Amino acid sequence: MDRSKLYRRFRTLLIANRGEIACRVIRSARAMGLRTVAVYSEADGDAMHVADADEAVLLGPSRARDSYLNIQRVIEAAKQTGAEAVHPGYGFLSENAEFAQACLDAGLVFVGPTAAMMTAMGSKSGSKFLMEQAGVPLVPGYHGEAQDETILAQAADKIGFPVLVKASAGGGGRGMRVVNSAAELSAAIVSAKREAKAAFGDDRMLIEKFVQNPRHIEVQIIGDSHGNLLSLFERECTLQRRHQKVIEEAPSPTLNATQRESVCAAARKAAGAVNYVGAGTIEFVSDGKEVFFIEMNTRLQVEHPVTELITGIDLVEWQLRVAFGEKLPLKQDEIKLNGHAIEARVYAENPQKNFMPSVGRIKTWRTPDAVDGLRIDAGYRSGDAVSPYYDAMLAKVIAWAPTRQAAIDRLNRGLEETDVRGIVTNIPFLSALVTHPQVRANTIDTGFIERELKGLTDRTGVVGELELCAAVAAIIGEEQRAARHEAHSPWRTYGWQPVGLRTRVFQFRQGQGTEQKVSLQYGDGQFAVSVANREAPFLVSVAPYAAGGLFDLTIDGMKSQVTAVIEGHELYLRTRNGRFDLHWVDPFGGETEEQVGEDKIVAPLPGTVVALLAEEGAVLEKGAAILTLEVMKMEQTLRAPYAGVLKKIKCKVGDIVGEGVELAEIEPAVA
Repeated sequence: MDRSKLYRRFRTLLIANRGEIACRVIRSARAMGLRTVAVYSEADGDAMHVADADEAVLLGPSRARDSYLNIQRVIEAAKQTGAEAVHPGYGFLSENAEFAQACLDAGLVFVGPTAAMMTAMGSKSGSKFLMEQAGVPLVPGYHGEAQDETILAQAADKIGFPVLVKASAGGGGRGMRVVNSAAELSAAIVSAKREAKAAFGDDRMLIEKFVQNPRHIEVQIIGDSHGNLLSLFERECTLQRRHQKVIEEAPSPTLNATQRESVCAAARKAAGAVNYVGAGTIEFVSDGKEVFFIEMNTRLQVEHPVTELITGIDLVEWQLRVAFGEKLPLKQDEIKLNGHAIEARVYAENPQKNFMPSVGRIKTWRTPDAVDGLRIDAGYRSGDAVSPYYDAMLAKVIAWAPTRQAAIDRLNRGLEETDVRGIVTNIPFLSALVTHPQVRANTIDTGFIERELKGLTDRTGVVGELELCAAVAAIIGEEQRAARHEAHSPWRTYGWQPVGLRTRVFQFRQGQGTEQKVSLQYGDGQFAVSVANREAPFLVSVAPYAAGGLFDLTIDGMKSQVTAVIEGHELYLRTRNGRFDLHWVDPFGGETEEQVGEDKIVAPLPGTVVALLAEEGAVLEKGAAILTLEVMKMEQTLRAPYAGVLKKIKCKVGDIVGEGVELAEIEPAVA
């Protein structure tokens, strides 16, 4: 084939993706002088990537299959805007060979490997055949074309349990299950196939031996169309949950220099098996002694920024230069490793509720400045809506420093200074994770998070005197700020009260805990705050609010920096003691909060019913599976909150249900 049809210089680039990665690609493309085109669904009309691009085209309805996964519509959008090239990002169509070929057939440059390379290496099964021929070590497993359940069961039995069942296409932990016994296999295969089909449009499975206490090592590679193929050192992605990476770092703290060169050479050998062109990642699993090839991702990875920070290379820029038909700018021995980088993925999810995705509108979005080795790659802003249709990742916080310990400290500081309100995020969980002593000591494996989950998610701090004083100060400050815009407001007079007194009483509650009473007495320039169990009041003064809800709070002569966000009667505080969510009890008795019992089988978020796992009339034990919802591309199984009888199922497979809709009714067992 004429190489000019595959690689040539272009001026307009369409990014066939959304969120953080679309914004990331737009940033590098613009720096190179390219015109950028975004695509979006009906749910993403006001999204950040749409605003960042020079032009944007509506693809279709909110569901990914009707918009971002609609190949023909993406091609039409490119033609409509005069785009000459397409960057697929990661996820969606990024490893879809049909899409890569469709771009070529339409006269578009696909920023990535050819369809043939993608087919050979993008399939976990197909790539293993190639690696066998190339002499790259493999995990024992089955990666054949026969997919009936009997064949898969026989393969699993031959390999020996525990085994890993996973989708041949895609990644991100979707369509992947650890199976410990033959009795669990059938249900795991059905669920994994269904999830893979929904995420990637391909439900083919492979089965391989589950490596005990594994470490996840991967090597970044990139090749050009002139036969040059480079490795850009390795990353370690061992901190995972449900096979979804949570923290990534580079270089791996597990490998020494000899091991590093060995695994990087194996990665170049693996990619060289198909004369690979473009950016890609060769993934390995290690049992502490040997390293085995597991798969290749024929695209840019979520965690690529840590490689960029230790090499000084903009991988998106290099992708685009390769697509131009240029040679790679450096040779292998010119790529130098500098320092250590670590990245945390910020998700809209609630770790205290089994990482249930969180949807809604972001009311507050505050991140620290990207200076002193800190980098923030985000796809959302204040005011943006987080929908149930797509992956829940909001942003990545990445830190670089000369040493691993310093990078961890810098990352934790970045997390501590990031405030996202209106939805629930995993930021406190991430902070607890990166500061865990075993993470610092690198005594971990891929099962670490599951083993330590309770300690990592149970991080509710005790509201102390600092937080109570800060809550009062935040309310007073908010009232005075609002009063400045109201000429006749009584709050313009410091300490005004409707009955002429200069004292107020506040009551605050954390979660479902007891209420704490705080008394405020106004003074000239400062006020006295009385807290229960303390005889003398605190003398408190407050500096004016700075940007981001930040203010200096001085208590008895000691100054502290506090962040506060007030949303009605809900207060969010960040102090030196951590993060706190407080409810300001209505002083006029207007509490009308609905207490939702945990015994209700309701949809926690909008989603699609994909499986009914019990029948009406069934006698259920506590924790028994009732039905499965697909939410944000991941399956969530709803279970019985107590033992009883499944009296009624109020939905069917295929139903699209809204948040809070009751799906099943259980009659408690008689004691």
